[in-house]
Amino acid sequence: MSKLKVGIDFGTSNSGVAIYDGRKVTILPIDQQNVVPEVVKTILYVTKDHKYYIGQDAVELYYRHNVDRQRRFEKKWAGEIEFHGAELFYVRDVYVYVDVLKPGRLLQFIKSALRSNNYNGTLIFDEFYSLQRIIQIYLQELKMRAESLLNDEVSVVTLGRPVKFSDSIEKDQQAMETLRAAAYEAGFRKVDFELEPIAAAIYFEKTLGAAKNVLVFDFGGGTLDITIMRLGDPESRKVYASNGIGIAGADFDRRIIQKRMLPHFGEGKTKKDPEIESLLEAVSDWQVLPELSTPHVKSKIENEIRRGNAPVQMQALESLIFNDLAFSFYNKVESAKIQLSSQGMTCIELKEKGMDIWELYTRHQFEEDISHFVSQIEKVLLETIIDSGLEPEEIDAVVKTGGSSNIPRFTSMLNNIFGSERVKASNTFSSVVGGLAIKAFETQ
Repeated sequence: MSKLKVGIDFGTSNSGVAIYDGRKVTILPIDQQNVVPEVVKTILYVTKDHKYYIGQDAVELYYRHNVDRQRRFEKKWAGEIEFHGAELFYVRDVYVYVDVLKPGRLLQFIKSALRSNNYNGTLIFDEFYSLQRIIQIYLQELKMRAESLLNDEVSVVTLGRPVKFSDSIEKDQQAMETLRAAAYEAGFRKVDFELEPIAAAIYFEKTLGAAKNVLVFDFGGGTLDITIMRLGDPESRKVYASNGIGIAGADFDRRIIQKRMLPHFGEGKTKKDPEIESLLEAVSDWQVLPELSTPHVKSKIENEIRRGNAPVQMQALESLIFNDLAFSFYNKVESAKIQLSSQGMTCIELKEKGMDIWELYTRHQFEEDISHFVSQIEKVLLETIIDSGLEPEEIDAVVKTGGSSNIPRFTSMLNNIFGSERVKASNTFSSVVGGLAIKAFETQ
């Protein structure tokens, strides 16, 4: 019986699979269609006939299905609501308008749902998909691709997990159990976990020639995790302190939209209208926006256009919702954020049907927009150092990993506390999954 063991980094924005043979870590080229095959986007596309696609395949099929497509809304029964009041009781049928020509549903930021207080799943073409099932499908696709590349069954997995899914111990445990159950449902026979920053530390340990105190600053799309460890000898690894906070790249993307992009869709330019304000609030919410393409919303926006109420901005809002441009829009915002790590300014530009957005955005503006998050992150970092019992000068190396760790404001923070000579950048996409593969190999 095969007992191949892999590590899986199930990330907020990207995921990866790796295997270790005792000498070398191999990051598997899971997504052959991606520019970097070793990185697969954490995206799931479910078609109307309930077929599943992940990564670049999901993105390309989503665009192929939705560009220039027609829509047809039909009124469908959705259930009943019971009304109680004094001696009055009656039941009312509830109907919703459904786009019967919708070819599929794109799901992204799947992992973030594990730290949500109220997301249990979603209805996809009259079938309810629980969060566990959504994750199970994604992990199953990763497993099948890994087995195809390795030409053997993969039966054991070590999954990465953040230090905290939630500040609530009960919700944190529930999130981990959902992930564990999803992995077993995906077909793995043995499922283990390792904290993502500890996995990155284990990967970094392979480069050390002597024992050292190391701080891992693991800052990705969904969470920031900080761990301080004694590394250099696998037999005497020691964790001094570990902490985390549910702030990361996806929060910065939402903040950019809220602070800089909403005026392009009418914020501050329309007369006060609760429905329009609600639509604008949804622009930055990946869970809500795809559900807004209803006849009522279309009628509301078009009424505003006819009344001359910020018609250009209302046209952009209509195009965003009804031309399936949300995914493109979010990608443009994320790309701008990434560009600001290497340059002082960038442009957020989206020219599609009915939409012509151009926004000059500087690094200074970005740092202003996320300043509240920066203060919270610095507080957690300093608390973790105190909890470790070490002074900053006793920490020999600081390892940055995860895409958000490259944001200059946070590099400056680390340089100011530890000195730039001790701050080292690890491989953004391979350090965590590589460490998970090593941990899987070591697991009995």
